[in-house]
Amino acid sequence: MPLVTADPALRTTPLRVWANGRLHEDPEQATVAVTDHGLVVGDGVFEALKVTAAGPFALRRHLERLDRSAAALGLPPADHAVIRGAVGELLVGQEVELGKIRITYTAGRGPLGSGPAYGPQTLVVALDGAEAPTPSTAVVTSPWARNEHGALTGVKSTSYAENVRVLAHAAAHGASEALMLNTAGHLCEGTGSNVFVVLGGRVVTPPLAAGALAGITRDLVLEWTEVEERDLTLDEALAADEVFLTSSLRDVQPVHRWDAATFGAHPVTDAVARVFAERSQADLEP
Repeated sequence: MPLVTADPALRTTPLRVWANGRLHEDPEQATVAVTDHGLVVGDGVFEALKVTAAGPFALRRHLERLDRSAAALGLPPADHAVIRGAVGELLVGQEVELGKIRITYTAGRGPLGSGPAYGPQTLVVALDGAEAPTPSTAVVTSPWARNEHGALTGVKSTSYAENVRVLAHAAAHGASEALMLNTAGHLCEGTGSNVFVVLGGRVVTPPLAAGALAGITRDLVLEWTEVEERDLTLDEALAADEVFLTSSLRDVQPVHRWDAATFGAHPVTDAVARVFAERSQADLEP
């Protein structure tokens, strides 16, 4: 089946697709089998990373997380050299001001059900344009909880329908992201971001034990700045002085509204954002 369904006329940046060993000059011709387990039951993992004119950012870290996610699904490690080669092919001759590289790795062909896949594994690497994040954003609280004890907790799986549904709820309420609590009632994460709050000048973020994905940007913020990891209640988070999100395409993004709560100046967030910008621009493979 075709990998690309969006109307090419709506794209501002050409989409380029490398699939199962070769670059497709026409991305509409890139296909996967209709019995691919990634399609049939979401038996696959993925990574999405930022790329600029300087090149892809933190590719090594993303590949290492891809392997951790693959291991959680019982998949063998992906071939990093092949993926790096695919990324290189995609970028040849391209002037990318801001883009996204998505790596999708699935179990390959399998039954039309939850039994084990037959393989071989499917590997797709794609390059597309990306929009710069807005200076700040609005978020809402998700009406659904994240299960911090689930089989896919902390796994960047292609089984993303839950996140799609939660994000649609955010959009319906004028927000770019929805933040989820876990089953214990503690703050967890967004559909595609990690969340930080500032309390009395101290930056705090939920621990991974709360069910959050170990975001690459989250990890770097923890390495480069002083952050406390601990459980947070919703009431405590909403009463914070500042709130910000992190992700590979948002970088460090202040939140100006969360449900009915509003946030004004964000000096601590700005300081974190400056450190992240300086360090990330200085080293593409931190």
